[in-house]
Amino acid sequence: KRNYIIIDAPGHIEFLKNMVSGAARAEAALLGIDANEGIMENSKRHGYMLSMLGIKQIAVLVNKMDLVNYDSNVYDNIINEYTDFLKAINIKPKAFIPVSGREGDNIAALSGKTDWYNSFNVLDILDNFEKEKPGIDKPFRFPVQDIYKFTESGDNRRIIAGTVESGSISEGDTVIFYPSGKKSKVKSIEGFNTASKKNISIGYSTGFILDEQIYITRGEIAAKEGEKKCLVGKKLKVNLFWLGKKPLIREKDYSFKIGTTKVLIRVENILKVINASNLDSEENAESVNKNEVAECIFQLNKAIAFDKIEDIAVTSRFVIVDGYEIAGGGIIVEALEDKYSWVRDKVILRNYKWEKSIIPDEQRAEKYNQKSTLILITGPKGAGKKEVAKDLEAKLFTDGKIVYFLGIGNVLYGVDADIKEENKNREEHLRRLAEVANILLDAGVILIVTARELCQDDLEIIKTTVNPEKMETVWAGDDITTDLIYDFKVPGKINIEMSTQMIKEILQNNGIIFNPLKK
Repeated sequence: KRNYIIIDAPGHIEFLKNMVSGAARAEAALLGIDANEGIMENSKRHGYMLSMLGIKQIAVLVNKMDLVNYDSNVYDNIINEYTDFLKAINIKPKAFIPVSGREGDNIAALSGKTDWYNSFNVLDILDNFEKEKPGIDKPFRFPVQDIYKFTESGDNRRIIAGTVESGSISEGDTVIFYPSGKKSKVKSIEGFNTASKKNISIGYSTGFILDEQIYITRGEIAAKEGEKKCLVGKKLKVNLFWLGKKPLIREKDYSFKIGTTKVLIRVENILKVINASNLDSEENAESVNKNEVAECIFQLNKAIAFDKIEDIAVTSRFVIVDGYEIAGGGIIVEALEDKYSWVRDKVILRNYKWEKSIIPDEQRAEKYNQKSTLILITGPKGAGKKEVAKDLEAKLFTDGKIVYFLGIGNVLYGVDADIKEENKNREEHLRRLAEVANILLDAGVILIVTARELCQDDLEIIKTTVNPEKMETVWAGDDITTDLIYDFKVPGKINIEMSTQMIKEILQNNGIIFNPLKK
C-alpha cells in the first residue's frame, strides 16, 4: 500500500542504546518474541521503552513457530502473559501474529500450518498501521539554532536560523519565542543561494528576519501566535532510561540537551526506579544504574521551552550528557511549580505585551558607545556599597557614559510604597526592582544598584526578570555572609578608589565600555 523505512534493532541488552535510537525515530513497531524461548526480560524491557517513547502502534510477532510445531497453546500462553504486561504500561497491541520468519508463515499470506489463526498477516498489519498526523498540521515549532548578523556593505539583517520541526510559517505571521515570551512579526524568509519564499514548513533548515528586532538567544523555540503554546519550566518531572557507565546520582551537575537547548541540571529527586522487566519499583532511590528506567525530578539552571510527547515528540525528548558521553535520555512528563514560577509567568506576559521601540539595542549601544548593563553591588552593612556605587557613577559619567545609580531604598519608598511590610514582601520588592532595571536597560543605560546582603534566591528572582547576560554581580567587602554566587569581589569601604577601578576594568574587559588599551 505504501513505502516503509524499517529500522532493525537488536534485542540483546548490550544493544539497548541501538533500540532506543531506532524507536525514537519510529511511528510503529513490530516486537518479536521467540516462541521457543517465550517471553524474556528483553521482551518486556523493549515494550516498556516503546511505551515511554510514546509509540502506541505495536504488533507482536510470535516468531519461530516452526520450532514449537505451530502449537496454538504456546501462542495463546504468550498472548495472555504479554497482554497483561502491555496493559500495565498502557499499550494495546493491534495484533499478535504467529509467524515463522524462516519458513515465511503468515508473513505475506496466511499459512495452512496455523489453520487455528485467521487474522492479519505481517504485511496486512503494516498497512493497517495509521500514518502519523503530518507535521505540517501540527503547531509551528522552530528551535533557534543561531542568530546570524551581517555588517559588511551596510547589511544590518539579523537572521533567526534553525530548522522547522513542525507546522509552517508565512511572511507576516506573528511568532512568539519561548521561554522568554517575546514576540515579533516575520518580515521575510531567508535562504542561502535559493529563491526567496513566502512560507516554509516542516523539514526546512532556513531562517527569517523579524519586523521588529528583539533580543533572543539560541535554544529558544519560536511558535506561531494563535496556535498551541509551548510549555515552560525550570523544574521538570521526567521519565528517563540510563545507559551511562556511571550511575545517575543526586546533587551532581549534568548537561541536558533538548533540540538546540543545552542547560545544566541536577537530579533533585529520584521518585522511583522501575524494573522494566516486571514493573517492580524502588521509591526514593539514591541512584539509577545502567539499563534502568526511572521517574525523576530535575532542577534546571534556567527555564526551557518544550512540548508533551503526544503533541510534538521532537520538542519533548531529551538526552543527558555526563562528561563527554551521552549517558541517558527520555521524555518530559510535566513542568512543576518552582519558587520562581510566579516571577517567570509575569515576565512572559510582560514580554508578550511589551511595546518595542523602533530603535534596536545595537543602535543605542553604538550611539552611546556602551552596552546597557546592570551592575548589582551587594555585601554586608557598612561594607561601602553606596560609596563604591556613587564613585563609579561619577567616574563613568565623567567619561561620557549614560549611567545612573539606584539605591534599593529609592524603589522601596517609591514604586513599592504600597507594600508596607518589607520583610514579608522581599520577593515582590526584588521583582519590582528588577522590572525598573529592565526598563532602564532597554533604554541603553548602565545602571548601578546597591542592596544589602543579597542571597542566591534573591539573585535568581532578578535574573528571571532581567537578561542575565546584561548583569554583573559584585560583592563589596571581605566578609561573605550569604550563599550568593557573585561575579567578582572588591575591597569596598577599605579602598573605594581601588574598588571603582576594578569594576571599570571588568566592564572594559567584558566589552561593556570602551577599553583604550584593547585593540
